[in-house]
Amino acid sequence: MADLLFLATGDGLVVARRDGEGWREAGRGLAGRRVTSVTAREGLVLAGTHDGVWRSADLGSTWQDASRGLTVGHVRWLAHHPGMSGLAFAGAEPAAVFVSRDGAASWRACPEVIALRDWYHWSLPYSPEAGCVRGFALHGARAYAAVEVGGVLRSDDAGGTWRLADGSDGRPSFSAPPAPLVDPDVHSIVVHPSSPDLVDAPTGNGFYRSTDGGRTWTRLYRCYCRAAWTDPADWQHILLGPADGVDRNGRIEESHDGGQTWQAASTGLAVPWRDYMVERFVQAGDALLAVLSNGETWSSALAALTWHPLLPAVGGVAALAWLPA
Repeated sequence: MADLLFLATGDGLVVARRDGEGWREAGRGLAGRRVTSVTAREGLVLAGTHDGVWRSADLGSTWQDASRGLTVGHVRWLAHHPGMSGLAFAGAEPAAVFVSRDGAASWRACPEVIALRDWYHWSLPYSPEAGCVRGFALHGARAYAAVEVGGVLRSDDAGGTWRLADGSDGRPSFSAPPAPLVDPDVHSIVVHPSSPDLVDAPTGNGFYRSTDGGRTWTRLYRCYCRAAWTDPADWQHILLGPADGVDRNGRIEESHDGGQTWQAASTGLAVPWRDYMVERFVQAGDALLAVLSNGETWSSALAALTWHPLLPAVGGVAALAWLPA
């Protein structure tokens, strides 16, 4: 089996296959549905939409509704646990977390997240809904969730129960809080494979890093950012998608010293992008893929960062997932 790539778009899900000449479109599914997120593991593909989760057990050829137990239809993010078969997470708008332990055959709501949402009055600047969960980071029994606008959630029992990370006060605000708190406008979350305590959070007021499992945070870059990638072999090596504001003057920068200094890493790109930015980074083997907020996707080898268009005929991409051969 060849490597596969699944692209969530505004009009269904695109399946691409990698051959000797690069990625080629191999199929489409869920036509007419706005797919917001996608995750793939062990041959199982899950797609999030505005009306629930869809499941494919044949690599995207056919799809079945997999929303049993979801009490919120608008799914913002999906993630498979990288080390536990059948364990998957769904983040929703308004903010909620759902957990499946049977390969998305059913979902269980986490009521403590809804209670936190209602207690702190989480909110979104662009929607009347009460915030959203738009990212997960998973490491053994430790799990983190990114809440916009609310902060960082932490679980120590593989998603069974959730609480605010100690360095997140849960109060929605668009002003950076005092140290050592993390900004509450959290757009994604990353945990390093070497330790569940090493966590990165791109936010509306900068790029934050924690070395103690979210108890304290340090802001390493004052910017607006949504996407970060950390080298699995070197926690000091970071790629970031900073901007000067929401979708304003986006670019890609790199640090080799844990965020103390930053250099341009945008070779091949016409940056700064005046009105868009990096939405997500996804590693696919020895390549790094970037999803932009205008729906474009770009690819670069990790050994030498030079960016090239990825499947330029496929537009409106919101997320992607890589499934190795």
